[in-house]
Amino acid sequence: MSKTALIVIDMINTYDHEDAELLLPSAKAVVPVVAGLLRRARRDGVPVIYVNDNFGEWRSHHGELLGHALAGPHAGLVEPLKPDEASLFVLKARHSVFYETPLEYLLRQQGVEQLVLCGQVTEQCVLYSSLDAHIRHFGVVVPRDAVAHIHPDLADAALCMMERNMGARVCESRDLFGGQD
Repeated sequence: MSKTALIVIDMINTYDHEDAELLLPSAKAVVPVVAGLLRRARRDGVPVIYVNDNFGEWRSHHGELLGHALAGPHAGLVEPLKPDEASLFVLKARHSVFYETPLEYLLRQQGVEQLVLCGQVTEQCVLYSSLDAHIRHFGVVVPRDAVAHIHPDLADAALCMMERNMGARVCESRDLFGGQD
């Protein structure tokens, strides 16, 4: 069995950006699902890597981003997903978790061959990250109930593309890391 890592995309968020109002209902629905994935992955010793936008704050580090998000009006969406001491954190500037980040190097150093992608936004960052993982020969798993979207129709199309064009396994979160809590 290949070594798997759980990649949490852009969930450390203040939701004060364009399209946030459209994203919030879906984000609220996936937070408990992602929290369950985190609990089970940590229990099973699966590496957890947060890859998060830096929101143009080039002087920030992950602790500052987390503190800012926890001080904001949507802290309840961030609190259940906080990184623990064992979690790794990579900052990104654009959509893909790989674009101009050290993530590939980190994954190779850890012997990771398969990525479970969760977080937001399905039709943007998750889709582009899935493609970049595929072209780097990583296996990709996307639990459909653990990815938040802005536009449901585009999210459905993105999941279909990931499955058909990128060989991703699209499943439910209960199918991962020993099932539900």
